[in-house]
Amino acid sequence: MLDIKTKLVLKILAKESVGGSYKIFESCDIISALPKHYRTDSEGIRHILTHLERQDMISIKYDDDDIYCLAVLPYGFEVLENDKPKAVKKESKVSKLTIILSFTFAFLGTILGVVITYFILRLF
Repeated sequence: MLDIKTKLVLKILAKESVGGSYKIFESCDIISALPKHYRTDSEGIRHILTHLERQDMISIKYDDDDIYCLAVLPYGFEVLENDKPKAVKKESKVSKLTIILSFTFAFLGTILGVVITYFILRLF
């Protein structure tokens, strides 16, 4: 499970890394690409990249004074792709709940209508 800041860094790396090839990144470029409220220092970027490498999401060829040569591995791309369908699944659950409630209330409304009609016909 990745926190938001780590996912954002992985997204930045995946957007720049085409086809999983190695590319040179400077930590200041990664920091400037992050939203303002998620920005960190170069030491924070180093920890995030180390974590991503341990999780086999990226491969770091070398790092030298906040300059990294790295590539996003297939598992890193997979993690980013798997985040998108979760939002779609939640929407489908809401629509299923709406359909079930609609049929339930329609059924109860029909029964109530029949009962009211029965009592009105009994009175006359």
